[in-house]
Amino acid sequence: MVSASRDLSAQTRDMVHTIRSELEDYIRSKPDFYTTLLPYPEDPFAPEIVKEMISATRTFDVGPMAAVAGTIADFVGSGLLDYSEEVIVENGGDIFLKTARPTTVSVYAGDSPLSNALGLIADPSQMPLGICTSSATVGHSLSLGVADAVCVVAQSASVADAAATALGNRITNKQALKQGLEVIREFEAIKGGIVITGKTMAAWGDIELTMIGKRRRPIAQRV
Repeated sequence: MVSASRDLSAQTRDMVHTIRSELEDYIRSKPDFYTTLLPYPEDPFAPEIVKEMISATRTFDVGPMAAVAGTIADFVGSGLLDYSEEVIVENGGDIFLKTARPTTVSVYAGDSPLSNALGLIADPSQMPLGICTSSATVGHSLSLGVADAVCVVAQSASVADAAATALGNRITNKQALKQGLEVIREFEAIKGGIVITGKTMAAWGDIELTMIGKRRRPIAQRV
């Protein structure tokens, strides 16, 4: 899903086809790139999309495919900035964001009562920005934890995607929530984020949250 100042359907299609072809060709030549859950060795001969996925995920000790959606959002969003000063790219819950005014991103957390009750307010001074969400209960992506939503805000969507996956893997129960956040806080590229597990929410970092709609104030755990 793309939002821009004008219709960029053709440019978006061409970029996605090119990026996907490069990625699929690389996976055919190196199938373990697609299946491994461990950091992948650097490859100076790989396409740029692959290099970025390797770089982002090695930082957080996860496999390269943990950042595929965010990295594609980054590449498409950055490319579309040549045609539009404002661009939003949403790729399965992973967002590249560059707007001229504050933008609220709703957080979907499946069956949690906090789902779509909270929004992250992104300020233009921080953009371009990556806002990515991982979940153990929503969607088809692999998560080794139990969180309904792990939403991370970072300097890029590739980093945010990798970080959200890594943090989600660490949250195997509510007691692991605080420990997981302590680890993710150490990375300078991460601006902050929120985690939702059932009726429990934790937030950290340089982010601004807002209530959405007329829902009651959520039950929240401050970490």
